[in-house]
Amino acid sequence: MIYLSLFYEFFKTGLFVFGGGMAAIPFLQEISEKTGWYTTRQLMDMIAVSESTPGPIGVNMATYAGYMTAGFSGGLAATLGLIAPSLIITVIVARLLYRFKESSLAGYAFYGLRPASLGLIAAAGISILRLSLLNTELLAETGDFIKLFDFKAILIAALLFFLTNKIKTHPITFIAGSAAVGIVFGL
Repeated sequence: MIYLSLFYEFFKTGLFVFGGGMAAIPFLQEISEKTGWYTTRQLMDMIAVSESTPGPIGVNMATYAGYMTAGFSGGLAATLGLIAPSLIITVIVARLLYRFKESSLAGYAFYGLRPASLGLIAAAGISILRLSLLNTELLAETGDFIKLFDFKAILIAALLFFLTNKIKTHPITFIAGSAAVGIVFGL
């Protein structure tokens, strides 16, 4: 039954996510809250691993979440659930677009989807920012506002932001460097 649940939850995610893997993060947070299959901290780990491994981020996250929940078969069920809507919709849209390739309505529909994708990606970015750089649990425990901020993480993020704009190198260099810094300094 868990495999069917994984397939169903990730099918819904695949059906409604527009804009790539990062736009799936709010859906993954909702799955976490609804099912308890993984924690918010584990979701952050999924994002980090998915960003640093080859392949589409959304598919990597579905595979990771499914695997954590129910092993290899769970990873397969979640992955198939996530990609099934895309396969079905792509076939349907390709046939329709071929028929209506000159239609202004089709152009307007795609124009309307762009801001929705941007909003979902921005919401995901804000969630990652909040979870990576702020420690709301420690603030709630201590009441000390200064404890809200994870200054080590903020420093690393600012440094990486600066370096990625100044040094033109492959992004994997920064990902590997960040992982090394985390390991060496126990961050």
